[in-house]
This record gives sequence, C-alpha cells and structure tokens, in this order.
Amino acid sequence: MTHCWLNNLLATLACLLISSVLQAQITLVKKGKPHSRVLYEKNDAVCHQAADLLSQFVGEITDVKLQVIPISEDKYLANNLQKDDIVILQNDDNMPEDAFEIKQKGMVLYISGSSKGPAYGVVTLLEKYLGVRYYTYKCYDLPVKTTTLILPFIDISEKPAFRYRQTQCYAMSDSVFKIWFRLEQPHEEFVENMWVHTFNRILPSSVYGAVHPEWYSYINGKRQPGDHSQWCLTNEEVYDAAVAKIDSIFKANPQQTMISISQNDGNNTQCQCKACREVDSIEGSPSGNLIRFMNKLAKRFPDKCFSTLAYLYSMQPPRFTRPLPNVNIMLCDIDCKREVPLTDNVSGQEFMKALKGWSAISDNIFVWDYGINFDNVVSPFPNFHILQPNLQTFKQHNATMVFEQINSTLGTDLAELRTFLCAKLMWNPYEDVDSLTSVFLNGYYGAAAPYINDYIKIMQGALLASDVELWIYDSPISHKHGMLNARLRKIYNELFDKAEKAVADDEAKLRRVQIARLPLMYSDLEIARTESTRDVEAVTKLLDRFEMLTQKFDIPTLNERHNKPSDYCSLYRKRFLPTAKVSKALGANVTYIKKPAKRYQQIADKALTDGLYGGTTFVESWIGWEGEDAEFIVDLGEVKEFDTVETDFLHQLGAWVLLPKGGKYSVSEDGADFYDFGTFRFEEDRDVSVKFVPGIAVSPDKVKARYIKVYVESLGTCPDWHYGVGYPAWFFIDELNVY
Repeated sequence: MTHCWLNNLLATLACLLISSVLQAQITLVKKGKPHSRVLYEKNDAVCHQAADLLSQFVGEITDVKLQVIPISEDKYLANNLQKDDIVILQNDDNMPEDAFEIKQKGMVLYISGSSKGPAYGVVTLLEKYLGVRYYTYKCYDLPVKTTTLILPFIDISEKPAFRYRQTQCYAMSDSVFKIWFRLEQPHEEFVENMWVHTFNRILPSSVYGAVHPEWYSYINGKRQPGDHSQWCLTNEEVYDAAVAKIDSIFKANPQQTMISISQNDGNNTQCQCKACREVDSIEGSPSGNLIRFMNKLAKRFPDKCFSTLAYLYSMQPPRFTRPLPNVNIMLCDIDCKREVPLTDNVSGQEFMKALKGWSAISDNIFVWDYGINFDNVVSPFPNFHILQPNLQTFKQHNATMVFEQINSTLGTDLAELRTFLCAKLMWNPYEDVDSLTSVFLNGYYGAAAPYINDYIKIMQGALLASDVELWIYDSPISHKHGMLNARLRKIYNELFDKAEKAVADDEAKLRRVQIARLPLMYSDLEIARTESTRDVEAVTKLLDRFEMLTQKFDIPTLNERHNKPSDYCSLYRKRFLPTAKVSKALGANVTYIKKPAKRYQQIADKALTDGLYGGTTFVESWIGWEGEDAEFIVDLGEVKEFDTVETDFLHQLGAWVLLPKGGKYSVSEDGADFYDFGTFRFEEDRDVSVKFVPGIAVSPDKVKARYIKVYVESLGTCPDWHYGVGYPAWFFIDELNVY
C-alpha cells in the first residue's frame, strides 16, 4: 500500500509535467489554419530570407503559409508580440560569426544569430524539428502532410567549427541549397572576388612587364615577366604600385575588408634575384618574402585582412617572420595523396609539417583541401573515409576557414554525397559520418541505397588493400590491377544492376543511380582501351550507352579542362577502336638516340608501336621529354613501302605538357644512310582543353625503307603566358604510325 500512494503521486506529477510541456509548445498551424506569425528584423536581408524560408516549408508541409512581417527593434521589445510568434533577428554583438540560437521565451520562439546565423537557425529548425531533408539541387524530402504542426520546447545554440566554409557543387546555383548547407562563396568574403592567384590581377604583366621587367621573377638568369610570373617582393617599387592598386580597390568597395594578395599559379616560379634569394635563405622558405611583404601591407591597412597562399614552393612557414593578426595564411595540400588521412599519408607529412608550423605562429589559417580528380572527374574517387579525419586535423591546428575543392559538376563521382558530407563536416567535423551517409543514401537513392553503399565500401576497402595511391591527377588505369580490377568491376556492375532494378519504377531515383554509375562506365571504357584482348563489340555497346546517358543527363565535362563527353565518345571510336587501317610500324623496335625522361624509359621500348593509344592523362602509355629534344629510330623489321608517317602528341597545358616546335622524319633502307622524308610544325596553342595532335608528314610519292629516324624539337622552356614560365616544358609522344 505504501508503494501504491507513492506511484499515484509520481503519476500525478508526471501528468502535471506533461501538461506544462504541452502548454509551452509553439503551434505553427492548427487544423489547417495559421496559428503563428513569422516576424523578422526589418531591413536585414538574412532575416528576411530566413523568414521566407520558414514560411515556404511550413506551407509545403501543411498547405498553409505563415504570415511574414518585418518589424523594428522597438516593436518586438514593446510587448507587441502574440502567442506562438516566431521572431528572427540579428545578434552580432554576442555570438561568433554565423552562430545562432533558438530559444523559446514564454510563448514566443526567438531565432537569432550573427551574420548568416538567423538563416542557419531556421534551417536547423526545419531539418531537426520538422523533418525536412535537403540533398542537392532543388532536391529535398518533406514529412507526411499534416493540418496541424506543433514545435516542441526548444533551447539550443550552435556555432560553426570554421567561420568560412566553401565547397564546389553544381547545386550552388540553388539559393536554398546554399543556405541550407551553410556554404559561402569567395565574392562574399573577398573584395572584387580576389581570393587566389591575384598577383597578375593586381599588377598585370601585360601592362607593366615591358616597362618594368624588374618587378617580376628573375629565373634562370633573366627577368621573366609573364601571366604566371611572380613579383620581385624585395623591390620597393612593387610594394608602392601594389599599395596604390589595393587602396583604389578598397575605396571602391568600402563594405568589404578582405583581399587575397597571392602568388600566381605555378611552382618554383618565385623571384630568384640576389635580394630575394638572400631573404629566402635567412627565412628557410620562399614564404619569408611573402609574409614580410604581407606584413607591410597589413601595417599600411590595419583595418583590412590580407590573405596569401602557402602553396607549392611557399608551403612551409618562414623561420623568423611571424604573420600579423590581419594576415591570413591560405595553406594548400595539393601535393598530397588521398587514399588515407593526411596524418597517415607519406605524401602528407610535408603538409603536416607546414600545418603545424603555421599553426604555431598564426591562428588565421585558411586550408584549401583537395578531393577532386582534375584529369578524370567522371571517375571513381573513393575518399569518403578521409573527409572527417582531415577536417578534424584542420580544426585542431587553428584553421578558421576551409575550402573543400571536390568533384563538383553533374556526373562526377558521387558529387552529391561528397558535397553533403563536406558541408555537414565543415560545420561540425565531429558529426556521425555513418549516420549522415545513411540519411543521404536512403533519402536520395531510396531502395537502391544498400547497393550504392556496398559499392562505396567495397571500393574503399579495395583501394586500401591495393596499396595504390589516390591522386588528384589520377587515371582509372592506375587502378586497373587494384580497386578497378576486372573481378571487382564485375561486382560493382552487378551492384548497379541491382540498384537500377530496385528503383526501376521511380524515374527520379533511377536517374540518380544511372548518373552515379557513369564513373564506373567511364572506368570500364578507359581500361578497355589499354587491353589488346578487349571484346570490341561489348566495348562499342558500352560506349554507345555512355554517350546516350551523358547526353540524356547533360553531363558537361570529363575533366577540369572542359572536354565534353560527346567529344570523348567520338574520339574514342576513331582513336581506340580497331579500324581497317593498320600501321606498318605495329610492333616495330625502337632505339633511342635522345632518351626520354628517366621515369618513362621502362616502357619506352614498346609504347610507341604497340597499337594502344594513350588517353588524357600522361601517367600511362605516353613517353615524355622534359625541356629536351627527342630522337629515335624505328626499325620496321624489313623494307616496306609507305607515304605517310605520323607521331601522336599530347597537349595538356595544366600539367606543363605543351606541343613541341615540330620535327622531321628521315628514312633509310640500311640504317646507315638516311634521307629526308618530311617535316611538321606546330603553332602555339593556348587552349586549355586536352588534345591529341598528330605530327604528320606525307610524301608525294611512295618510298621504300626499313628504318625511320624521328627528330622532335622541344620548346625548351615554358612561354611567359604559361604556369611554368622560365622552366622546362614537357612534350609527350605515344604512337608512331606508318601508312
């Protein structure tokens, strides 16, 4: 009996507590009628956007839109609020940038925050308490329709791990997606969108190079002004000219305070004059000159922030000079591989040394992290397992800004999932990644989710087991004996067959699965072209389907150089599928007079005459020379009759691979006495697209010869408009054909 009265008392208290909580709830919509108003801080664009967003989604859930009312501060502080009102306002004084809080006071719900915080608070309300799930470009799920919508008591606050969070995705053109995933873009932070590689924008070589060559890098014994040359940072005239330009930029944009004054793209192109070399020697890194220069600017403009790159040659911090608080260090991990986290990666050790060094002298660090395959964006890139540990590492080392440069265009490897995870983890790198992945896969792919998940996990395990590096200039062919071997690709294709079947009756989800499959199809095609025993009929069928799907879904590019899928498919048929035209040099022996670069010599005896053409990535099949001429003799095995000789060249400017000046062919019957057959020349080509360009010579009459001597004249050094100005230019040859 004693226990009975106690149980009754506890039950009564519980009922009273439940009643109290129920009374404290905010009712948004009741029985199909609006019950709440959304009031936002007048003249504040973020608050207005947040209010509209809340009203929009409440309307989609209930078919009832809430009234949106602009209010001034005195109004919502003057007891003019009603029960169940939602008030959205700025609170810049007391919160970190982009932080927010959602607090119920009495029967009014307040959503306040700093900068974009009010909008991020609304997003959290919609996602966490109303069950809205956003995935990618204008793609989201809603809870079951209802006529009554009630919020529980809420008292939460959040702040971002990084004050600035940037990534790439085709979905960024959707304004709701952008705010939902709390992403920013350079033009919002950097004046006149000057956020990287700005030396040539500040002091263009085309304007000042001829008059002031001394302002630009001294490389290999001379001044080298050019689009990608750097500044001579010890030259006071450069500082004065830069100050004048920077001053004019800020005066034209008084509302913005941050600018990037940073090296042009390219490696080892810093000025090497006596004065600059002396500073580099003292500081132990070319970054010393940069930071000294930035500090001068920071003192000259103490209310502005100057961002500069720690990139390639400038990655390591200086020995003595410390960046001032208003100097931002944009540290890039471009040379690191991606199969394991940066802390575990041999190639990541140099970056970790730099990160630790910079974090010891600055708490104003912007990390530029790469999760992209520049040369083959529509290709598997299984790096999901390293996203979280890398972002945690950045957070632990004073990074306040992050750019996750990832595969971003439609059709690239699981771009939607990768963007979803990066965005969530840039806000909070300690989220449960497995849970996030599950939420996305189940919502975005529906019944196909288990098969997509298995595909991701199996490939990740295969990558780690293969001991093959994952690189940002990777090729599927690099993994043909590892994560993309024939047996694994068979399993992957079986999983996608099941995935497509699982959503066959859902057009939207089937489309998503088929887009996710494109990188696997591309890998099958790329690997097939390297195999002489390939099933031509099956490859042709796969190529036709790949072309049909990329056209159907309007996939824009296969690499960062904007090569279109349709061009790839057309070229594949001409270049990689068998034709009736057979080269008389097939299988011929090659003897080198001027050898290729050492790393290519191991395949040089067969690659030029094996009948297999190289692709857009120079890591396979191609033979390269760096700044040197090429000369070799091809032995056809016997005297043959022909009138055409052509050599296949690669054009890929981003990798310092340029066309040579030209070349000539000579022929001989005995290998001793050669006579001229013909020449070829190449015009300068600044097009960034990857191309295959033949060096052709045609004789007006057929000749008889057994030996063909090939001489190719190198450019020597990269021209002044190129990233590698002043440094040796590469050229690559693959097949030599004789007809």
